[in-house]
Amino acid sequence: MHIHILGICGTFMGGLAALAREAGHRVTGCDAGVYPPMSDQLQALGIELMEGFGADQLELKPDMFVIGNVVSRQRLPDGQAKFPLVEALMDAGLPYTSGPQWLAEHVLQGRHVLAVAGTHGKTTTTSMLAWILECAGLNPGFLVGGVPLNFGISARLGGFDLPTPTPFFVIEADEYDTAFFDKRSKFVHYRPRTAILNNLEFDHADIFDNLAAIERQFHHLVRTVPAQGRVVVNGLEESLTRVLHSGCWSEVRSFGAAVSDFTALGEPDAFEVRFQGNHAGQVAWGLQGVHNQLNALAAIAAADHVGVAPSLAAQALCSFENVKRRMEIRGQVRGITVYDDFAHHPTAIRTTLDGLKRQVRSGRILAILEPRSNTMKLGTMKAQLPWSLEAADLAFCHAGGLDWDAQDALSPMGNKAQVAHSIDELLQQVLQAAVPGDHLLCMSNGGFGGVHQRLLQALQTAA
Repeated sequence: MHIHILGICGTFMGGLAALAREAGHRVTGCDAGVYPPMSDQLQALGIELMEGFGADQLELKPDMFVIGNVVSRQRLPDGQAKFPLVEALMDAGLPYTSGPQWLAEHVLQGRHVLAVAGTHGKTTTTSMLAWILECAGLNPGFLVGGVPLNFGISARLGGFDLPTPTPFFVIEADEYDTAFFDKRSKFVHYRPRTAILNNLEFDHADIFDNLAAIERQFHHLVRTVPAQGRVVVNGLEESLTRVLHSGCWSEVRSFGAAVSDFTALGEPDAFEVRFQGNHAGQVAWGLQGVHNQLNALAAIAAADHVGVAPSLAAQALCSFENVKRRMEIRGQVRGITVYDDFAHHPTAIRTTLDGLKRQVRSGRILAILEPRSNTMKLGTMKAQLPWSLEAADLAFCHAGGLDWDAQDALSPMGNKAQVAHSIDELLQQVLQAAVPGDHLLCMSNGGFGGVHQRLLQALQTAA
């Protein structure tokens, strides 16, 4: 089959492309701003990439167009279609589908799917779970919205090079909508037998009106888990309690709360895993933060459902290397360390800062933030920013492209916070403030204008 993927450079669609290519399909794709590293990864797989969404791509004559949710039927001010290829293929009556639907029909069918859902920690927990199954010799397939350092790739089919192929597939299960023609959450397509509900807060203000609307989608996911399946749920989350109270027809295993099935005793970087009050394993690793401790418990509980003993799962996590862009050290110059992290929701920003504070113990933390997600751009959570940045000694916010006043939102922080309207201005502010021993934590769900490398280069020049 020849598939042509619209929006191929996104993390999910890029992973889908890699899986399709590995399965023997011919894969081509297009996107706006085709750029490394995803473009390099895809081209290395022999996938032809095209810039833009021109109608001339119909000449490729694929068997199926797979459309990512970056694509819409939006019109430009001059009345022209923003995505001419979509209009052309629909006018021609050509076959098209969404990424999650294609994945469900061509990759997940007949497999034991382990899906990881939640507002925060999906990528990290999915990576942990895949690594646990890998260490157990189960050779899982996986699709992660990032690059797990233990694997070095974001997706693989898995399971097929064993004498007895194993059916396990671990997937990051996103609640964002599927496509312009399918407004259900992506994760309802996956039909998991094991589902992790990691946490649930309000997010994606561009498509959800309130928390109750997201809870409804999570309950739609719960409805797809079979009776012999397992739902792994964070016992600390009232929102998830409400989800399960709406109906659950599967085995439930809880984690996190004092009365949960799976609990942790000790610090986030070294703790005992307990199952129903009894010792079940020990984790000692390089990760920090209570959020990662909870992620670990969720992954252990899910792995237990497919026969991996908690003691073996805990042992596997001792060699877990985290995910690219999760507290990733990009370099150190003049005793100043520059980190890259994907945090963008206020809760994730707060837990990331808490984790770094626990890790470094000394030296100032300078938080460098780009509010880039659709929710943050809308200003829905601007009032939470001072709370999210409490652990930082100084905070710097890139306000370019925002329709709300970042300076006003951060005013409760007083002179601890500065706002810049360009990357150049941001760099100047940070460089004037940074001194040896500082930790510069850059947080964004995008490229952030290459701020990490530009900081390192400027620090090196000034050395």
